[in-house]
Order: sequence, then structure tokens, then C-alpha cells
Amino acid sequence: MNRWTHRQSALRIAVAVGCLMTPGLALAQASKADETREANLRAYTDLLRSDVRAQSVAIIAELMQLNETDDKAFWPVYRAFETDLSKMNDARIALIKEYADNYAALTDARADSLAHRALELEGQRTDLKTKYYDRLRTVVSPKVAARFLQIENQILLLLDLQIAASLPIVE
Repeated sequence: MNRWTHRQSALRIAVAVGCLMTPGLALAQASKADETREANLRAYTDLLRSDVRAQSVAIIAELMQLNETDDKAFWPVYRAFETDLSKMNDARIALIKEYADNYAALTDARADSLAHRALELEGQRTDLKTKYYDRLRTVVSPKVAARFLQIENQILLLLDLQIAASLPIVE
């Protein structure tokens, strides 16, 4: 199996794992709105904090194919990235919770505030990826750092899609 095929297979596995890790999102059809909201919030929290992020470490380890020298340099920077990303995810969870709590009576002002804060978080995440790409390329080659950025972007896009597909659209 060549390197490209191996990576495609690993990414397909990542997609499958991501899809399987979201059974709580199916609870959106529950009969009670409060139970549904709480179930979805738990699912979003799980997505952003634990299961999928934990799986991402295995996916990254598989796809990065680091030599011994790069491995020793990469993982401390990656752990720092994960710590900072986790803080952003906490802010994102709070924003999702606020949206869910106010969805039924969402005013123009609240919608505007939520939208601006969501865009701000998105910008902060881009800044964080830039910061850690720059840090990584000083300890591993730019090519290896770019590989990490590509893989991490794919994982984040999967998470974003799973969450976005489950959030109700503003009425």
C-alpha cells in the first residue's frame, strides 16, 4: 500500500470514527425540547472535549509518520496546541449553550452578538493554528508542520460539520 493510499484509508477511518462518535446528536428528535437541548449540549461537549479529540491523537500519530527525531520534537508542541485548543472549545461550548438556551426567543440583538462571537472564536482558532504551525516549523521541517496543519484542519472540519449539522438554523 503506497503512502497516499495509506493516508486515504486512515482519513476514511477518521471519518467513520467521527460519525460513530456522535450518537447523542440523534437525540435531537426527542419529544421534550429541554431534554433534547441538554442531550445535544452533552454531545457537543463530548465532541469538542473527549472522544473525537482523543481519537484525533491516534489519527495524527498514524498520518504524521514521524521519524524518531521529529517525534520527540512534535509531541510537546502538539500537547501545548491541544491545551490551548481545549480552552477555545470551552468558549465554543458556552456559546452553543447560550444559543440553545435562547433559541426559542432569539432576538436580533442576541443573534448578532452570538454571530459576532462565533466569528471571533473562528478567527482565534485560525490564529492559534498559525501560531502552532510557526512553532512546529522551527522544531520539525515546514513540510512536516504543513502535514500536521492539513490533518488538523481535516479533523476540525469534521467536528465543525457534525456540530453545525445538528444545530437548528436561526428562524
